Amino acid sequence: MAGGIAAAVPAALFVALAGTALHRHGVLLGGVQIPWGAAAALLLLGSAELWLAAAFRSVIPTAACGALCYVLAGWWSTLEAGKRLVIGDAAGNIWVFGIAGVTVAMLVWCRRYRFPAG
Repeated sequence: MAGGIAAAVPAALFVALAGTALHRHGVLLGGVQIPWGAAAALLLLGSAELWLAAAFRSVIPTAACGALCYVLAGWWSTLEAGKRLVIGDAAGNIWVFGIAGVTVAMLVWCRRYRFPAG
């Protein structure tokens, strides 16, 4: 279990940094801004969490990755004006609150990778 958590920490740091850099990208379609970067950042998070669960056959690294990523993105959204990395607009809200949703979904999905009982 320690190895899974040790792998989850750098994975969470990478996903939090890359996702925060990516979440603001969007495309204007018919006068509506579509935040594709936030969706891509959440896909990156889900992929990392799935890999952790499959590699370590446990949901603990998945939970650790999601929790640390959520804490970092939440912290970066509460910094003072001018230093804030995640702004409370649609893309920022999709990114921050989507972390919790994707993590819960991956925890449910990745239960299948646990060691079989008995």
